[in-house]
Amino acid sequence: MLVLKFHRLITNGSSPTNGFHRQGGGKFQRNQQKFRLNAQALPSRTQRIMESISVSGEVGGAGGSYSYNALKRLDQIWTNLCSTQTALEEPYQVVSQSPGTFNVSDVGDKEILTFDVLVCGGTLGIFLATALSLKGLRVGIVERNLLKGREQEWNISKKELLELVEVGILKEDDIELATAMKFNPNRCGFEGKGEIWVEDILNLGVSPAKLIEVMKKRFTSLGGIIFEECSVSSINVFDDAAVLKLAEGKTLSSRLIIDAMGNFSPVVKQIRSGRKPDGVCLVVGSCARGFKDNVTSDVIFSSSSVKNVGNAQVQYFWEAFPAGSGPTDRTTYMFTYVDPQPGCPKLEELLEDFWDLMPAYQGVSLDDLEILRVIYGIFPTYRDSPLPSAFNRILQFGDASGIQSPVSFGGFGSLTRHLGRLSDGIYEAVNNNFLDSSSLSLLNPYMPNLSSSWLFQRAMSAKPEANVSPDFINELLCVNFQCMQRLGDPVLRPFLQDVIQFGPLVKTLGLVMITKPQIIPSIFKQVGVPVFISWSGHFFMLGYYTFLSTFVDPVIRPWVNTLPAKMKYDWGRHLEAWKYGSGLDYTL
Repeated sequence: MLVLKFHRLITNGSSPTNGFHRQGGGKFQRNQQKFRLNAQALPSRTQRIMESISVSGEVGGAGGSYSYNALKRLDQIWTNLCSTQTALEEPYQVVSQSPGTFNVSDVGDKEILTFDVLVCGGTLGIFLATALSLKGLRVGIVERNLLKGREQEWNISKKELLELVEVGILKEDDIELATAMKFNPNRCGFEGKGEIWVEDILNLGVSPAKLIEVMKKRFTSLGGIIFEECSVSSINVFDDAAVLKLAEGKTLSSRLIIDAMGNFSPVVKQIRSGRKPDGVCLVVGSCARGFKDNVTSDVIFSSSSVKNVGNAQVQYFWEAFPAGSGPTDRTTYMFTYVDPQPGCPKLEELLEDFWDLMPAYQGVSLDDLEILRVIYGIFPTYRDSPLPSAFNRILQFGDASGIQSPVSFGGFGSLTRHLGRLSDGIYEAVNNNFLDSSSLSLLNPYMPNLSSSWLFQRAMSAKPEANVSPDFINELLCVNFQCMQRLGDPVLRPFLQDVIQFGPLVKTLGLVMITKPQIIPSIFKQVGVPVFISWSGHFFMLGYYTFLSTFVDPVIRPWVNTLPAKMKYDWGRHLEAWKYGSGLDYTL
């Protein structure tokens, strides 16, 4: 930004300056270069803000780092991901497969601890680990950092948290203890076009630090073991065990390894062979002190038009929530959807825009705020998600599995929704030794409602080649939300909690076409015909799964319960896929 400002100052001067350029161009060019070098040497506003904040310590998980150095590291990862060479790089082969049974003598005299299940990645993995321990399995957790929650709160609805109570790993008192903030109402706003207000949607700010501390105590009380500050070096899969070697020298053996290491898991990189994501959500933001009337939240607020950032165009969206650290503290997120390719903006560039745009959005002056934390993250997604198991005895879970929505990337909300079915299914698989890749893949099945969400991400991504109005995305969102509001809570509320259902989707699309038919051609331009054709297949399957879960499931479920163990396991997973893949697990 500073380089551009200096460049304009010099090259757009008055005629005497231009005359000087003609008479002594060499001297002027040297001065121009000097100005540019000085501008580049100056720290960015983001750097100055971040280096003025005391960072007590960084933790694992998305959004668990707050320092400027961590931002630069993540920006380098993002730059590499965008490079044209990324897809050609061969990732490190962390998983290998060996025929035959595991022989302890192969690892020398080292003491080997054995488990039923090892969970790699503890920030979200501890919830699944505790659920499996509760069922009587011997479970261990491997966590690269100290296992503790980040300072920044998770925003979620109480209905979703109660799903953890139903699984049995939390009590309602624990929810109250971990809830740092409650607020209502919640806004869906569209700049210059209107807004919609709802109640009890993402209206709780849950402290990850308190919640994970509760889970740690519960997990260890059930006999679970946590290996903190330990990194996965290699996993060797035998016929009877998966052997995990830690970089710190320990060797652990388990019947099943669960990869909960997130979007950038080394196991996932190996499975995807270095393939680029199909889409990425870039998120920046801050938690700051000094906001007045800090009692409502923004679930989504869309900017009025696309913006040029570097060599790319982006459409900005916002979220904002009161924070539990103080009555005037507020967390504000700015995010955008992009395709990873050269020219995409860096997170630091987005943060520079954030400091410019956030005050007008929130109605405050940056000078009146005390910045407590700066937040940033990269959330990749793939069309072929969830990710099936590629190896025997290894299963992806959480963000590593790609089971979160490609629109909201709500990893914690996705976890609460699927934890019950996954913990039951994993227990059944371990208990009956159904640990081959085919059996484990049934736990991460094709879900048409998840795949259907892809169209929404494409529609919300700025596409210069689409040749649509700069205001199109904002207008499209406004029309859709207004139609959903007219159709009532059974349509609006599931969508706001990342659940796509066939009936509500059909009603919404129909009402949009009746209300504003002139917008349809622009939708085709924006998403592209190939994407729309692909989406139509998922839309059909969404209807098909809805039919199967509504009418076929009740007929065959009693028969499924009489089958032999393996057939019962397989059919049980199919019934779950129909239910969750159609969104019928969600009820008001």
